[in-house]
Amino acid sequence: MKKKKRVIPGFGLSFGIVMAMLGLIVIIPLCSLVVFSLKLSFHDFIETVTAPRVLASYKVSILTALIASLINAVMGLLIAWVLVRYNFPGKRIMDGMIELPFALPTAVAGIALTHLTTQDGWVGKIFAKAGIQIAYTRIGITVALVFIGIPFVVRSVQPVLEKVEKEYEEAAAMFGASRARIFFEVIFPEIRPALISGFTMAFARSIGEYGSVVFIAGNTPYKTEIAPLMIMAKLQEFDYASATSIALVMLFIAFLILFVNALIQSYTSKIVSGIE
Repeated sequence: MKKKKRVIPGFGLSFGIVMAMLGLIVIIPLCSLVVFSLKLSFHDFIETVTAPRVLASYKVSILTALIASLINAVMGLLIAWVLVRYNFPGKRIMDGMIELPFALPTAVAGIALTHLTTQDGWVGKIFAKAGIQIAYTRIGITVALVFIGIPFVVRSVQPVLEKVEKEYEEAAAMFGASRARIFFEVIFPEIRPALISGFTMAFARSIGEYGSVVFIAGNTPYKTEIAPLMIMAKLQEFDYASATSIALVMLFIAFLILFVNALIQSYTSKIVSGIE
């Protein structure tokens, strides 16, 4: 039999290229964090990453990222639903605008959001009348993280929602199921893995966000100071060992989030396979 020609090179060459790219772009930079961190003794490392001000910055970053990601999970699902299930004027423009946080420089986003949410800004004025301050508070940080995280959820859920067969919904409706029951028992199980994936990606991205947050945060120690800012502060002091130690902890947190996401996805896939 004549051997089939492959469109791309064989496994050996392809695998070698993949490993070379992963090594240069991912593995070597991450290993450098460990190497720089080893310049500190274990006692100094623990002391650096558990300093009260650093712990407070972890808390601010994780808490605001979690709240923003939960908001994005709900709003991202709603936006994806509207884009998939309805036709309206300007739909393509709205769909394209979802990509804006990816294309827009984070510093530009941070400056724009800060001007909007200060007490003299268009949005800030409205909330100031009710005694609510947005800019230079954790609320402002959350707003910035919602802005940069929303595309992850929308783009994760949207293609899955497009593939959901409407026949199942119609069959459930014929048997007398309510709209809420159809959504939670027919549609939601199909899009749940994508929603969880979008949530975890937005969460991991938000924890390490710097550019769009540093302007709106106010950077008050123990209150609105984020972990990436602590890393930048250490770098400005030429304390590279401490900066990489804090970065290593942030890297571990990001890996932990992605690992939990992988476990949840695997568990969900097994459930779906069992049902089928």
